[in-house]
Amino acid sequence: MVGFSRTESRLQGRRDRSGRSPIIREVAFRPRIGHTSGFTAQPPNSREWPMTASESDPKSSQSASGDSAASASSGFDTMLGKLVVDQGFVTEEELQQCKSELLVTREEGDVTTLEEALVHQDFMTRRQLARLRVEFDTAKSQHKIPGYRFIKKLNKGAMGIVLLAEQTSLNRKVAIKILPSKLLASKEDVLTRFYEEGRAAAKLNHPNIVHAYEVGQVGDNHFFVMEYVEGSDIKQEIRAKKRFGEADAIEIMIQAARALEHAHSKKLIHRDIKPANLMLTRNGTVKVADLGLARSLNDTKLAEQEKGRAYGTPFYISPEQIRGEIDIGPPADIYGLGATCYHMVTGREPFLGKNPSEVMRHHLKTEITPPDDLNPSLSPGFCQVIEMMLAKKREDRYESATDLLEDLQLIQQGESPHFAKPAVDLNSLAVHLETPTSVAGSTAAVPRRDSQSIMSNPIMLPLILSLVGNLVLFILLVLLNV
Repeated sequence: MVGFSRTESRLQGRRDRSGRSPIIREVAFRPRIGHTSGFTAQPPNSREWPMTASESDPKSSQSASGDSAASASSGFDTMLGKLVVDQGFVTEEELQQCKSELLVTREEGDVTTLEEALVHQDFMTRRQLARLRVEFDTAKSQHKIPGYRFIKKLNKGAMGIVLLAEQTSLNRKVAIKILPSKLLASKEDVLTRFYEEGRAAAKLNHPNIVHAYEVGQVGDNHFFVMEYVEGSDIKQEIRAKKRFGEADAIEIMIQAARALEHAHSKKLIHRDIKPANLMLTRNGTVKVADLGLARSLNDTKLAEQEKGRAYGTPFYISPEQIRGEIDIGPPADIYGLGATCYHMVTGREPFLGKNPSEVMRHHLKTEITPPDDLNPSLSPGFCQVIEMMLAKKREDRYESATDLLEDLQLIQQGESPHFAKPAVDLNSLAVHLETPTSVAGSTAAVPRRDSQSIMSNPIMLPLILSLVGNLVLFILLVLLNV
């Protein structure tokens, strides 16, 4: 992995060639569902980036030197020395050591490239060099996109790399997601999803949704230009703050609900609402991002194709998405937003588990721990809203983001929610009678009221007063008629 230290690189290289299991391994984290979300650890052979030919086929490693020489024209070999020093794999002295080895052994044909020298000296592994090449080629390809100037790398993940660039015609910063061409060979539907994300984002125009500017192809690489959000995301904020206060959480939920209201009005369901997909600008504006799993309500063909398959992120996925139901609608996004809100105010996800399957079983079967059990400072009304968003049955949830907005705004104003109601415990209204017991030499005890009497229930007193008032009114009416 590019982020390994030199010591780790050496350990990895030595153990790999000796045939023993390496102490230090790269582990890619991902769920076994339709969208990667950084969840569970897979075996060491898992890949976050596509494998090179030398990794997928051991025999092809013999031709690595030839491949490296052929790619020299791309500039990677020319820049390799600077890259490995800048990224901390080797020092200047160690680089010179490799170059000296090249001079001595090149005539013998043992080592012909700097890549081979780095591997031979145990400074790097072939896998690390392959990933470094992917990053270099991706960044280099960005320079070929007309009208944009590369600034720096923002992020990388299983679906590509995100770069910060300047759109020269408008003198504004943008984010460019680039899908490496090598990734297309390993996943058939990656390209389709990539362009669907761009088209879905282009349908939306709302201040709380990341704007899409352009999607296209340059050479073998496909790119998606979008609004650059300068700030962080809710996942990072939770990590830093542990949990949000109620007032801040409500404000974020209101903005996110407005974004969903707009998306749903365009017949588009996000299907992957989670903390990492709620961007937060420095001035506090929420931006819903990542429409990679978005699906139109009118796309019945895609719905049929995805029937029975779970698409989403395990911690925040709705029960109907887990079951792979066809008619996924607005309540699914509301559930995801509810799970996100729960995480924000309690500091933990609604359900935990050893693996994605266990977490998703909890979404289907297990009732959530009331949020105020984990954060007693939360108001009853806000807890009612969260619990309604997380109802197992979609008919028990908010029907629309508009209804959710109404309740959130009422709570923000210090009033009770209109749609979310407290669950009434009928047992608390019952009169508990103690079971008669027989005592030797005495008669059966007279049944008595339990310590929690009818009058101690706060609901009963107003009810009794109302009944008495109605009875008095009825008597007066009878007397007047007489």
